[in-house]
Amino acid sequence: MVELLPSILSADFAHLADQVAAAERGGGTVIHVDVMDGHFVPNITLGPPVVKSLRKATKLPLDCHLMIENPDEYIPAFAEAGANWVSVHYEVCRHLHRSLQLIDRHGMKPGVVLNPATRVDLIVDILPMVHHVLVMSVNPGFGGQEFIPFALNKIRRLAELRQEMGLAFRIEVDGGVAHDTVAQVVQAGAELLVAGNAVFGKGSPERNARELLKAARKAAGEKESVIRKLAAGPGRRRRSNEVV
Repeated sequence: MVELLPSILSADFAHLADQVAAAERGGGTVIHVDVMDGHFVPNITLGPPVVKSLRKATKLPLDCHLMIENPDEYIPAFAEAGANWVSVHYEVCRHLHRSLQLIDRHGMKPGVVLNPATRVDLIVDILPMVHHVLVMSVNPGFGGQEFIPFALNKIRRLAELRQEMGLAFRIEVDGGVAHDTVAQVVQAGAELLVAGNAVFGKGSPERNARELLKAARKAAGEKESVIRKLAAGPGRRRRSNEVV
């Protein structure tokens, strides 16, 4: 099933708890947290203290995307702060296998991230280890960028490999996911959709999340009853904080 992962990079941090709650009411099922160090990517965002505070504000799984050098040094801190999923970049991990093992040993779901210029076939050997593969459809560092079209080929390739290898990893996409791109993304095979600006940029995060998720699920061919339930808005009970 297609899921929406609202990215707090584009949220109003002065009202972060309220914005996350609104995105959850709109159908968000996982909260995406972009962690940047100003070295691996040209921006600085947040770290474990913000994740710890966010953990108190929501029961949804927290998906921490580490765009940092030396991620192994910080994995224990993110586990202690309450992260549920942690993904690290192929491009920065000297010993990717070891990094993924470290995430798993700390009780979190491990993921690997590919920058736009990185080929999918470079990570074939570690695919059995991961909970999700995150395809960057923009160059990491800033929100509000335009979607890079050749990311669709990488999504398709991952979907092919998943079937050929008999695996169950999820395919996540981050960057430029909006109404004009979401149909292509889900039809290529992605099911975890990270959206920041499209949810938090303008207007109501709740309404924005609901409309984007409705469009994604329609493009994915999901049952009309599911889409109608989503369009009905609040009134449904939230699912538990079980990470799938």
